[in-house]
Amino acid sequence: MSTALKPNAELALAFASSFSRPSYLKPNSTQLPRMPSGSLPNNFSGLLLASSSGHSQSKHVCSLSKIDSGESSGGFSYKDAGVDIDAGAELVRRIAKMAPGIGGFGGFFPLGDSYLVAGTDGVGTKLKLAFDTGIHDTIGIDLVAMSVNDIVTSGAKPLFFLDYYATSRLDVDLAEKVIKGIVDGCQQSDCALLGGETAEMPGFYAEGEYDLSGCAVGIVKKDSVINGKNIVAGDVLIGLPSSGVHSNGFSLVRRVLAHSGLSLKDQLPGKSVTLGEALMTPTVIYVKQMLDIISKGGVKGIAHITGGGFTDNIPRVFPKGLGAVIYNGSWEIPAVFKWIQEAGRIDDAEMRRTFNMGIGMVLVVSREASCRILEDENGAYCIGEVVTGEGVSYR
Repeated sequence: MSTALKPNAELALAFASSFSRPSYLKPNSTQLPRMPSGSLPNNFSGLLLASSSGHSQSKHVCSLSKIDSGESSGGFSYKDAGVDIDAGAELVRRIAKMAPGIGGFGGFFPLGDSYLVAGTDGVGTKLKLAFDTGIHDTIGIDLVAMSVNDIVTSGAKPLFFLDYYATSRLDVDLAEKVIKGIVDGCQQSDCALLGGETAEMPGFYAEGEYDLSGCAVGIVKKDSVINGKNIVAGDVLIGLPSSGVHSNGFSLVRRVLAHSGLSLKDQLPGKSVTLGEALMTPTVIYVKQMLDIISKGGVKGIAHITGGGFTDNIPRVFPKGLGAVIYNGSWEIPAVFKWIQEAGRIDDAEMRRTFNMGIGMVLVVSREASCRILEDENGAYCIGEVVTGEGVSYR
């Protein structure tokens, strides 16, 4: 991992991956030519450092299990499934020593009176379920969602998206299905699919499998950035519902599924859909909804609930010395999470640190704004409040 230029203290840099496909959307956007694999210079790096001169609590069905939070149940954990969140946090701490300013949901680059805001991500081992179910036309929505939902937390409007599709042997029909989902995701985000890279690497992936990553870039005025600095104790937490598991925690999901005795074709207990259909439901893209809410004022901070769940993501937007209390039972937790928890005998603390639990985006707002948002936004929940002290607690 190399750096291009010395970091600028004004920038908050994102941990990026590589990218380079002709535009599928927005006829007025500039097209980038496809770059053949291996065409990048040897010193190209995924991490580029750049400098520049330049009120009432609504109650719904309580659906967490009766296992006490934090108490070992002998069930599965994310770490058991091969994902160590603490190790990931340690890596971020080490990178921060080399690239001060990282750690937000997106990286900022100053441009006149605005910031370009960039984010990058993949869809993790949800891809394994795509291979097993044969559902390939929505995984691209997940890919776009993971990046655009990150950058909109700062108030940025997505401008364009770049994707990377890698496989051992290119199946054109399969790749077309995947890219159709990416196009759909970009349309939902009102951004251009500006380009991409298709890499064919014989022997690197199993037959019929592929990998995905993507990068989104947006823009926000410097005086309109949402950064959490004005959050105070007493502010309200508003949760926007997720569609299900979204694109995090699938290593644990797959472990639970393997030990449950059920298959992806079996019905989700208590529901009319199969487990495969429920788990492959695409991630909600919150961009248009979020920008509309932000435009009306009162939003002080936004957390995209991905890996790390409530436990790790909500504190990322708070000033030092502030934490959150989450109201148990203030929203309805989707059936898929109940099944995961019961089938895997997973305790509440582990669920809350691994999954979104039915809330994909959390807004920190003033009490005055909370009333308006709860009236205007169908399905929004008052899920908690900001308190003195750090961390996330439940009551």
